[in-house]
Amino acid sequence: MAKSRTQRLAGRIVDLEARREYPGYVEWRTGRIVRVVADPAVRSRQLIMPGLVDAHVHIESSLLPPAEFARLAVVHGTVATVSDPHEIANVLGAPGVRYMVRDGRRTPLRFTFGAPSCVPATTFETAGAALSAPDVARLLADPAIRYLAEVMNFPGVLGGDPALRAMMAAANRLGKPIDGHAPGLRGAQARAYAAAGPSTDHECFTLAEAKDKLAAGMKILIREGSAARNFAALEPLLKSHPARVMFCCDDLHPDRLLEGHIDRHVRRALAGGADRFDVLRCASLNPIEHYGLDVGRLRPGDPADFIVVDGWRRFRVQATYLRGDLAAAGGRSRLPRLRSATPNRFRARPRVPADFAVKAPLATTPRRTVNVIAALNGQLITRHLTADLRVRGGVLLPDVRRDVLKIAVVNRYAPLAPVAVGFIQGFGLRAGAIASSVAHDSHNIVAVGVDDAALAQAVNLVIRHRGGLSVTGPRGDAVLPLPIAGLMSDRPGRLVARRYTALDRAAKRLGSRLDAPFMTLSFMALLVIPDLKLSDRGLFSASRWGFVPVAGPAAR
Repeated sequence: MAKSRTQRLAGRIVDLEARREYPGYVEWRTGRIVRVVADPAVRSRQLIMPGLVDAHVHIESSLLPPAEFARLAVVHGTVATVSDPHEIANVLGAPGVRYMVRDGRRTPLRFTFGAPSCVPATTFETAGAALSAPDVARLLADPAIRYLAEVMNFPGVLGGDPALRAMMAAANRLGKPIDGHAPGLRGAQARAYAAAGPSTDHECFTLAEAKDKLAAGMKILIREGSAARNFAALEPLLKSHPARVMFCCDDLHPDRLLEGHIDRHVRRALAGGADRFDVLRCASLNPIEHYGLDVGRLRPGDPADFIVVDGWRRFRVQATYLRGDLAAAGGRSRLPRLRSATPNRFRARPRVPADFAVKAPLATTPRRTVNVIAALNGQLITRHLTADLRVRGGVLLPDVRRDVLKIAVVNRYAPLAPVAVGFIQGFGLRAGAIASSVAHDSHNIVAVGVDDAALAQAVNLVIRHRGGLSVTGPRGDAVLPLPIAGLMSDRPGRLVARRYTALDRAAKRLGSRLDAPFMTLSFMALLVIPDLKLSDRGLFSASRWGFVPVAGPAAR
C-alpha cells in the first residue's frame, strides 16, 4: 500500500516529453508524484524514467494468470499491459474475460483489457464459447474494458460483415480504440481496413506492409515474442516513424518472460542506433496516449509509476515502482504470491491410436500426394507444400526421414468428436510426440508426432489433466498441467517457467529444431494466419478461405 509520508529518489531524470535528461530527484506521497526537481548536486548516475508498457499481449500465453504474470513482468520494468483476453474468451466466453479483469485487479500492475471481437475466430472450428455483437457491446460498456480487441476477421471487415460493423460502431460510440489484425494486407485493402475502424496492427512481417498501413493511418506495433518475431524487419520504423510505433510481445511463454519483457525491445533498439528518447516513447508514452492508460508519465500529479535503470548501455532495470510502492528490486519481485481460481471447460475423453489414422481415398497405388503444412521457425504464417507418402493397409504413413509428420486436432469441448489429422513439416521430431491444449484460437488439443501411438499418448496426457502441455518419447512422459481454462497454471511463475523449459528441452531431444516448439505448435490451428492450418474440422487454407482435402486431386 502506498505510504502517506513523502518519499524521495535521486538520479538522472529522463523526461521523455521534453526529450531531455538531467540530475535531480522525484518526490511522491500516497501513490502520486509531488515534485520532479532538477538538482545539479545529484551525483547518482542511475536513470529514473516512466515504466514500460506492452502494447499488445495475450496474458494467457505466458501460461500464468494476471496476478502471477505481474510478479514476473515487474522485474523487467513493466508497469502496464494492453491485454487481449481473446484466448480465455474462446474457452469460457464473457465470464472468462471478467475472470481476467478480477484477477488482474489484485495486483498494482495496470492491466488494460479489451473486448474480444472474434470469438470464435472463424466458423471453421469449434470453440468453447461465442461472443455475439450484443455480447461485445455489453463488455465495451463496462469501464474496465478499454478497447475493442484485435479484429482478426479482416475479410469480414472488408466484406462489411454486419456483426463486426456493429462491434466497431459500439466501440466508436464509446470513444474506445479498435485494435487491428490483418497479416499481409497491402495497398487499397489496407486502406479500406483502416477506414473501417482498426487503428493499430501488430501482424506486419515486412517493412513494405508496415509502410502501407502507416500510409493508411494506422499505428504499427513491433512484435517480438516467443513464436512471432518481426523486430528485425520493422526496426527501421524506429527512425522513420517513432511517433506511430509501439512495442509488443503478443505471445510470450514463461521461459522468455523470466528473462525479459519490453526491456528486451528497448535494449535491442538502443543497440541498433535508434534515438533513446524515440525508443522509450515507443515503449511507454505512445501506448499510454493511444489507449488512454491510467499510468504515470513521471510528472507532478501523476501516479508514481516509474522505473530505475542502471544506464543506457546495458539498460538493466534495477527497480520498479507502482503507485509509489517498490514492486521489484535487484531482479526480484516484491509482489506477493496470490493463488488464482481455476475455471475450466474440458469434456474430451481418452483416445486410441486408431483415432489418428488417415485413410487413403481410392488407394490403388502404393503412394499418394498429400497437402502438407510447412511450419516456419519464428513465424505464425505457414506454407502450403505437397508430399508423396506411402500407403499401407489403406492408410497414409508419415515420413519421419523427410520430416513429414502427423498433426492432429482433438475437439476438447465434445467427448468423442472425430479427430482431425493431417501432415506437417518443420517440427523435426525423430521419435514421440508433443501436445498442447493451448491451440489458438479455439484451444482444442493440437499434437504433432511420428506415429499414431505417440499421438494418442501425448493427447491423453493432456486430457488426463484437463489441459496442459505434454511430451512423450523414448525417455518417458512429461506434462505441465494447465487447470485454468486449459491455458494457465495455478502454480508459481518461476516453477511454471522451469517446467516449461524442461518440456521444451524434451521436445528438442526428440529432434525438434524450432526455437519454441510448443509456441509454434499452438499456432498450427490458427486459421486466420495464412496459409495452411488444421482445425478440429479439417485442413484449412486461408488463401482459399476454405477447407482442402488432406489427400486427393486438390493437393497441389
